[in-house]
Amino acid sequence: MRTVPGNDRGGRWRRSLLIVAGVLVPGGLLTAPASAAPAADYSLAGDTYAGAQIAAHEGVHRGPDLARADVDQTLGHDVSGHTGAVDWKAASGAGARFTYVKATEGTGFVNPQFGAQYDGAHAAGIIRGAYHFARPDVSGGAQQAEYFIANGGAWRGDGKTLPGALDIEYNPYGDACYGKSPADMTNWIADFTRTYLAKEGRSALIYTSTTWWKRCTGNTNRFGNTNPLWLARYAPQIGELPAGWDKQSIWQFSRTGGLPGDQNYYNGPFNRVQALASGPAAAA
Repeated sequence: MRTVPGNDRGGRWRRSLLIVAGVLVPGGLLTAPASAAPAADYSLAGDTYAGAQIAAHEGVHRGPDLARADVDQTLGHDVSGHTGAVDWKAASGAGARFTYVKATEGTGFVNPQFGAQYDGAHAAGIIRGAYHFARPDVSGGAQQAEYFIANGGAWRGDGKTLPGALDIEYNPYGDACYGKSPADMTNWIADFTRTYLAKEGRSALIYTSTTWWKRCTGNTNRFGNTNPLWLARYAPQIGELPAGWDKQSIWQFSRTGGLPGDQNYYNGPFNRVQALASGPAAAA
């Protein structure tokens, strides 16, 4: 790198030219272009849904004996773009009383079938809610909560809409914990749930597995008194719960069954599902 003097028509020295990599820059100042952050990878988002990574990492160990299912449980299911078109009338006829639909992932993906699925469930008389697939590797929890709310995750006080759910599980793109320490992951989840509560006046459900929760949050008990638990475990029994919760609100117990998508039980009779949809006054 060297400077070369320049002159105006009167022969006076006025400025210098900076030669960098063979390029003359007037004034001797060179500003390097800002490097853009790499774009987030959403190449798997269309096939990513609640529990896909849990099944891959933890396996499937049979489901509960449906013939012996507790009469106080309410049958439901969850779907995503991966599920495809849903015959909601048939799902209702097969016993579906509630459903969750994937709305968003990170801050760069919206389920292209969300509207048809979400509104279709409502038209069939099924209580519905939306869920967000968390990507702590691409943006903050508050940003993702706002993106979720803006793209289908808002709660409606119509008695037919469940509060939104945060699907936090193994990273489909790499490190299981998205490169975060347990403390950082816990703070990310708190950022999301705090923002959702402030914006919507409802506490978001947290969808996860006990094994992932222990591994990636250090088994924090921070959310047990504030956010209902939607537990994923594909086994005959629910098993150990994450720290802080003494019961699950929803149990995703099977990848397949009589309803489209994943099979779930709400932990209580149907009027408890209605209470969750209606809000705190109804649940009191």
